Amino acid sequence: MAPRARKRKAEASVVATAEKQEKLENGGEGVEEATVVIEHCTSRVYGRNAAALSQALRLEAPELPVKVNPSKPRRGSFEVTLQRPDGSSAELWTGIKKGPPRKLKFPEPQVVVEELKKYLS
Repeated sequence: MAPRARKRKAEASVVATAEKQEKLENGGEGVEEATVVIEHCTSRVYGRNAAALSQALRLEAPELPVKVNPSKPRRGSFEVTLQRPDGSSAELWTGIKKGPPRKLKFPEPQVVVEELKKYLS
């Protein structure tokens, strides 16, 4: 009988981790200006709240681009982050640890706008 080949799972995961880390360091496509990123789970309730929040942010700070789910969102997530051009980021809101009830996961748009103003000034 021929010897069984060894699985190379550990090597593959190290390479995949290095690629993910490199992608995160580069910020995906690179940020040249401050950007507001909204990450939300893809259920309907999350989408409606994200749309209302992004509209409020665009009205309050029209010079800032707002990205909604630039990458695959985590399950049950609702986060709003300000990414700065220097690569740092500031969390404006996280609803991951909030709830039940589910409505606690979603901020009032004015609360996030106030946080954004703090970081921009």
